[in-house]
Amino acid sequence: MPTLFVDGSEGTTGLRIHDYLAARTDLEMIEIDPARRKEPAARAECLNAADIAILCLPDTASREAVALIENGDTRVIDASTAFRTHPDWVYGLPELQPGQREAIRQSKRVAIGGCHATGFIVAVRPLVQSGLLPTDYPVTIQSLTGYSGGGKKMIGRFEAAPPQALPICPYALGLQHKHLPEMQAHTGLLHPPLFTPAVGHFLKGMLVTVPIVTRLAPQATVAGFHQQLTEYYASEPAIRVMPLEMHDWLDEGLLDPTGCNETNRIDLCVTGHDDQMAVIARLDNLGKGAGGAAVQCLNLMLGVDEFTGLTLI
Repeated sequence: MPTLFVDGSEGTTGLRIHDYLAARTDLEMIEIDPARRKEPAARAECLNAADIAILCLPDTASREAVALIENGDTRVIDASTAFRTHPDWVYGLPELQPGQREAIRQSKRVAIGGCHATGFIVAVRPLVQSGLLPTDYPVTIQSLTGYSGGGKKMIGRFEAAPPQALPICPYALGLQHKHLPEMQAHTGLLHPPLFTPAVGHFLKGMLVTVPIVTRLAPQATVAGFHQQLTEYYASEPAIRVMPLEMHDWLDEGLLDPTGCNETNRIDLCVTGHDDQMAVIARLDNLGKGAGGAAVQCLNLMLGVDEFTGLTLI
């Protein structure tokens, strides 16, 4: 039976992964002594004993964990930002392109995408690759996420405050969010997008919106974008391209950011008109945007159905 160690299992992503794996009988979990979970020697013992290790740690701690692995057998799935553009690591988004699943299956080092980045890349990469969106287009992103993505400190702050005190709060206002490098690298854009994220007073769920001004993208049309995304993801169970008839899936004109919660699904929406349009990705930031993505890659690396333990609807 394969052995699995989750390093950083007390954080939001680590706890969510444990939830996904709780009912699994095909894995043997390696547990670290809680009193020693920050000791390098104890962590090294667990890491080197595992067939697969999932790292749910800050960037520096993830690099330290990888350095503690002294054998050539332990395979690693990392949920931090540390390795997402590293040439020796496979990007952990199976739907990225043909061959990505096989690359994940065979790899010993897989880096899971960030939640904002996952929604953005899924929405934009097919449009750039097809030429419908120019590689030099001045892309902007408006992203709204639940507060669970901010870790324990942010969770505590939002849960202690009434909704009217912290309704929606923009952040990363220095415009240097840590997801920017992977957003550019895995879409083929020549320039990093202008990214303005915000956190709302709800636990999880997110909307990643990419507005497009068509006079700057001559090939861009609502119908063309919708067709390209539909064809690109036609065989992808975890990605649903919503109909152009918005009344079929909007809630009295509103798009609920929590609509994909508790699933490993991404909904893609194309909206607008001839002059202005938008592509919107909806996902669970702790699901397909974090823990669910890690489990999907884990399943591929184990050679089992990639959605084992995950929900798509």
